[in-house]
Amino acid sequence: MSLWEYKHITSGPHGFATPALLESYLNQLGKDEWEIVNFQPLPANPLAFNGIARRTTLRDWTLESAAAAAAKIEADKIRAEFAAKFQGNAPAAESSAEKPNSLVADTAAPEDGFRKLRDTTRDDDPDAPEDGDEWDNWENLDDDLPTLFEAIKPHLRKNQRGPGQSVGVLFLSKRWEQSEGDLVGALKECGFIVPESEDTPPEYLEFEGELYWLNLNNRHELFLNTREKPRPVFRVVPAKKIDPADPVNGLLADEAAAEQAEHARRDAERVAREAEHASRRAEREAQRLAESEKRKQQSQAGAPPASSEQAETPNPKSDIPQAPLPQGEELLAAIRPQMRRNRRGPGYSGSTTYLARAFKCTETDLVTALAALGLNVPANAADKPVPSTIGEHVYWLNKDSRGAIWINGDEAGAPQTDVSGAPTSAAPVEGQPPEAFPLETPAPAPIARPEIQAPKPASATASGSPLAAVRLLLKANKRGTGVSAEVGQLSQTLEQDHQHFLAVLTGLGLSLPANEDEKPGFVEHDGEVYWLNKNAKDGSVWLNAKISKSAAKKAPPTGKPRAKKTAK
Repeated sequence: MSLWEYKHITSGPHGFATPALLESYLNQLGKDEWEIVNFQPLPANPLAFNGIARRTTLRDWTLESAAAAAAKIEADKIRAEFAAKFQGNAPAAESSAEKPNSLVADTAAPEDGFRKLRDTTRDDDPDAPEDGDEWDNWENLDDDLPTLFEAIKPHLRKNQRGPGQSVGVLFLSKRWEQSEGDLVGALKECGFIVPESEDTPPEYLEFEGELYWLNLNNRHELFLNTREKPRPVFRVVPAKKIDPADPVNGLLADEAAAEQAEHARRDAERVAREAEHASRRAEREAQRLAESEKRKQQSQAGAPPASSEQAETPNPKSDIPQAPLPQGEELLAAIRPQMRRNRRGPGYSGSTTYLARAFKCTETDLVTALAALGLNVPANAADKPVPSTIGEHVYWLNKDSRGAIWINGDEAGAPQTDVSGAPTSAAPVEGQPPEAFPLETPAPAPIARPEIQAPKPASATASGSPLAAVRLLLKANKRGTGVSAEVGQLSQTLEQDHQHFLAVLTGLGLSLPANEDEKPGFVEHDGEVYWLNKNAKDGSVWLNAKISKSAAKKAPPTGKPRAKKTAK
């Protein structure tokens, strides 16, 4: 009877990812001659299943089955013979002459993978021809076997201790179902030398351009290693030494001396910088100790200590001694470049905390200096500020919801006051939108001509100049320095006719260049230069402004003007 082997087949709890993978798995079972006797897919996932498969381990053979197979073959031949006779394809005599010589000759199918049965009916006949059975020629089978070096290639893995690949001898013995001693003997016959310890230097063998050797690890396990034979990439040739009398020695000496001098200069600069930093640290430490001693004396004398904000956040950038603040309008002129455009209305503003850090002084000293100019700090954030006109500008102080003090400014001609004296929408008060500004056309200023190499900006410093109102609507550019705005948007914001607005700007001396090579007309107003340009992409006209060179030179050294961006 047949002997069967069984195994449990499953796809796992989650099943196969795609039907193609399931089909490949089932096809592989068929190639391995497994017969599925039970297959149960999961209701929720048809790609997940469990089942049982079996295959025979010994083929059954009996005389009755062999006779039945021979009878079937004979019946098929007779059927084919009659079909050929009636169709006239082959004579009946030729077909009838073909009869099997043996009952067992064709009982086994050649494609079933098993050895064909040998006919033993004529073993005792001395005149029977020799049966050339290939299974009896054992000497010729060695020629078809692969070499040892070819047999180990599928089992090689990357060497974890060096270059190349390796495989364990014990792993090969288990995989090939041979004893480790027989495999070691085969390695010795191939020329390998088994090392005595892990520190023994390897003995290399070469086979078809590859290097092979054996080694032992710290657990006394034997490994077979291989790597590609190194190939030479260059040829060693002797070089000639430079003659001392060669003039190139002097040039090389000069280059070496210059390099050493450069290294010495860099070292000296580094030492000087370190000394300067050390002196500054010592000065800051002495200043900190002096302030601490001063606060200690004030606390002992009963005087109020400095504010917590000033005590806890000292100015880390005060590397130089504190300079005296300017007085009068000079202080406001130094503050104006540090102020930014008001985000909630016209005008410009800046916090006293930021300005104190810019002037390297305390916030109390700055507020005191502003109070001396007539700018009073409101007691509460809800109190209306009181503006003060100083020169051509108007200034006032206010507090925000967090208690921070802000200084605000605007042109003297732009702000308007209501009955209570508080600034209206023309002043840069937080939260108020800009109103339409009147555009007065002054006398035209001289226009810069293209033939002039360095055009001098025209002057438009009249208090009622439209540039003072338009300047509050210009926005900082995303790239470069300066501010700009599209003339059409400016005319819509000011509720003015576009052509009339453009005519007013042209009357001020802002001439639009006729082509790319011609220079525009420049007009100077309140320390800034204004000009018009046309966008090459859409043809729109833009008004641009930036700080003039003369105003930049007059700026105080302690205050760094905030960078503005160029026109589009």
